[in-house]
Amino acid sequence: MEIRQNTLYLTTPSAYVSRDHLNLRIEVEREIKLSVPIHHLESVCVFGQIALSAPALQLCWEQGVSVNYFSEHGYLIGRWEGVPNTSVTLRRAQYRLADDATAAAHIARQCVVGKLQNSRQSLLRSGRENDQPSEAEDLQATATEISHLIGAIHYAGNRGEELSVDQIRGYEGHAASLYFKVFSLHLRQQREHFTFTSRTRRPPLDRINCLLSFLYALLRHDCIAALTATGLDPFIGYLHAERPNRPALALDLMEEFRPWLADRLAITLINRRQINPDDFIEREGGAVEFSKTGRKSVISAYQARKQETLRHPLLDQECRIGQLMLIQARILARHLRGDIPEYLPFVFK
Repeated sequence: MEIRQNTLYLTTPSAYVSRDHLNLRIEVEREIKLSVPIHHLESVCVFGQIALSAPALQLCWEQGVSVNYFSEHGYLIGRWEGVPNTSVTLRRAQYRLADDATAAAHIARQCVVGKLQNSRQSLLRSGRENDQPSEAEDLQATATEISHLIGAIHYAGNRGEELSVDQIRGYEGHAASLYFKVFSLHLRQQREHFTFTSRTRRPPLDRINCLLSFLYALLRHDCIAALTATGLDPFIGYLHAERPNRPALALDLMEEFRPWLADRLAITLINRRQINPDDFIEREGGAVEFSKTGRKSVISAYQARKQETLRHPLLDQECRIGQLMLIQARILARHLRGDIPEYLPFVFK
């Protein structure tokens, strides 16, 4: 059990939460492990088979603390909250900033910078691990080009120049083109079976694109769950344009996680031969999709990755990878409320 960003995360199996006056008391095997004053909390996130007593739920309802139920692997199952929903003011702030071109561009810039920095780190890592000097040089050269794009975005900000959202999308598109141009050089195994030329989707036209699209779908689901649990509207974003049935804010939040979580997992699965050509099915017309066995393998690897822990570079605390989307959603909410001057993306170091 731990508290981060005024959120209580309950992950210990068979834990039981009861009410003790104005405190939530957490017990494991009838031993009290933690007692938290309710006024210290904004929300409670329950993972897996953990029970809350009726009085504990009533206390949360009375104090406007939402209780979010997740599966053990992080899928949002449901959300309990009382009538005094504090997310109303948060969503009003979210909508106001979405209608403010300057504020929206500022958040969009942070999302793109986070993505570019993580892309650069991934390229440098593969460059260090590649035993072919020419390929390592290409990976490092691409990382340098992306560094120049990051520098150009920062330089514009330092000069007081306000980049528009369209200009920021242009930087992101240019970086993505450079990044995927050398994506195949990340692979040290099975290159003959996992050829990659460009990013394709709806439908994916090769095995790597099929793998990336599936991982992005899993990541998108987690980002929607994190934003919903935080009280934000996942369909009103800043970087991605609003369209019917498009979770624009979830796509914004995804950007910083794509290179080091989804892409690195895809690279690892191929290099370790945990995914092979038999896990894919090629359909007429060129579309490629997963077999049932392949889909299960990827889901299992993704969930195992989310259980790993790391130290958050901003909070300087140990956390599970599966909690990072919730933490970043909470940081975004704090910026929207005006508690911190800018949104700080997660950058892996």
